[in-house]
Amino acid sequence: MNPGRWLLPASVAALTTSLIAALGATITQLGPWYHELVQPSWAPPDIAFGPAWTLIFGLCAISATTAWMAAPTRDTASTVLGMFALNGFLNLLWSFLFFRAHRPDLAAWEVWLLWASIAALILVCWRFSRLAAWLLLPYLLWVSFAGALNEAVVALNQPFG
Repeated sequence: MNPGRWLLPASVAALTTSLIAALGATITQLGPWYHELVQPSWAPPDIAFGPAWTLIFGLCAISATTAWMAAPTRDTASTVLGMFALNGFLNLLWSFLFFRAHRPDLAAWEVWLLWASIAALILVCWRFSRLAAWLLLPYLLWVSFAGALNEAVVALNQPFG
């Protein structure tokens, strides 16, 4: 196997996920508005989110690289990369709705679009790369948890807007 073959996919995936993570970090503002929200008793401490997202974005980069390299055709690779791009957009949109627009109620709806995009990625990747699909499972589980947490925040703090 030619290691140089992986250079472009790995570089693009690492750069893209790093960019999305950096943009998400700039959108996420834990200011007074956020700290005044009532959180459920089972909410993790704020410090847990950074390491969790770092791990998830790392796994996503590896998954995207693996899927790109395993895709049976160029069209399949393009479709999967487009799905990863849509997922990145939905990830940023959730952060914007929750942290910048101060609309956890809208974010609670949008998070399930994000969840569906991850599930779709897993299903599509599964067809030609079980590894790429498995690498996305922690992301799906984390967003499931985040969706439940988001809904609890809405229930404890509504109305919004």
